[in-house]
Amino acid sequence: MTITQPDLSVFETVESEVRSYCRGWPTVFDRAVGSRMYDEDGHEYLDFFAGAGSLNYGHNNPVLKRALIDYLERDGVTHGLDMSTTAKRTFLEAFQNLLLRPRDLPYKVMFPGPTGTNAVEAALKLARKVKGRESIVSFTNAFHGMSLGSLAVTGNAFKRAGAGIPLVHGTPMPFDNYFDGTVEDFLWFERLLEDQGSGLNKPAAVIVETVQGEGGINVARPEWLRALSELCQRQDMLLIVDDIQMGCGRTGAFFSFEEAGIVPDIVTVSKSISGYGMPMSLCLFKPELDVWEPGEHNGTFRGNNPAFVTATATLETYWADGSAMEKQTRKRGEQVEQAMISITEENLADVKEYRGRGLVWGMEFHDKDRAGKVAKRAFELGLLIETSGPESEVVKLLPALTITPEELDEGLSTLARAVRETA
Repeated sequence: MTITQPDLSVFETVESEVRSYCRGWPTVFDRAVGSRMYDEDGHEYLDFFAGAGSLNYGHNNPVLKRALIDYLERDGVTHGLDMSTTAKRTFLEAFQNLLLRPRDLPYKVMFPGPTGTNAVEAALKLARKVKGRESIVSFTNAFHGMSLGSLAVTGNAFKRAGAGIPLVHGTPMPFDNYFDGTVEDFLWFERLLEDQGSGLNKPAAVIVETVQGEGGINVARPEWLRALSELCQRQDMLLIVDDIQMGCGRTGAFFSFEEAGIVPDIVTVSKSISGYGMPMSLCLFKPELDVWEPGEHNGTFRGNNPAFVTATATLETYWADGSAMEKQTRKRGEQVEQAMISITEENLADVKEYRGRGLVWGMEFHDKDRAGKVAKRAFELGLLIETSGPESEVVKLLPALTITPEELDEGLSTLARAVRETA
């Protein structure tokens, strides 16, 4: 692909230095359809990024776009705070009937601010309010958001440093396989909880990702998650599952914790819940935890009604028939895994490990700089992929769930070429 130099001057002179993704993809995007993005010069890119997991159903999905346009053209309510609206009622009914009841999940639904970190802040605040304790346990390499409360339970040192103040009331514990299987699961955690001399304040809750996305695609085993759930019950701690990136079908089932057979006390959902990339988040919790006073946690944009419309259309289109979407995602995941095996066999000296579930996969290299080089070469070849992990040492694949097998093969072939050409 021949790429002409785009005019980036206004971004470089006016926009803050905090910008990041655009530095790895130095072009100006103009259109996007399905799993394809196009820049101003008409160059085409296959998208294995999907808005960091916000576009599970692709760019400008025609079914969702039609629902949104129809709603706007009839002058449907756009901004509604937490007022009762037709769009909100329709979404809540669809969420209850298509997701919660079939899974026998008892959750109340809370609309915090419209981003994932808003949902996490609400979850932490609620857990502390319910239990009357301040400490929250998180896990090594966790990522839960960029606001202060979320950063306090995030592991990445670079992101934590951006807070500018001490981050308190969070205690990290080893994630699954942190010690490569040499230490019994939760040995350290439970010992500290039971030892009156450990200095560990009794936690209100534990927050966990079933697959750590930003942390390097670290996949928790179902048995580890079940043991964590049982530990929380024994020790009177709430279990919070952060399903912001791994929920909405990313790992196969709609909720990523379903495979483990657990029912968390609190669940945070965002990113692809709107289905169309519009800001929206949910904090779900068991009814007995609903101890909020009216207005005790609020936000101006928690009533994003156009997002309710596309979210409802998403549920009715992709999740009304039970397991079809889940089966398709697992099948696409097997396709990715086979490609990962082939790339690893071709580059045995370079690839340290590949891992994933459903349609989230990571490939880690022995050379920690290699992932960035692969992502850069992939962009030059017309494929958008990002890196993850504490040192950006993992190539991360996050294609849309609606990607076709042919598009998936195309992107995986490009990835193989990028790995080969950066050796």
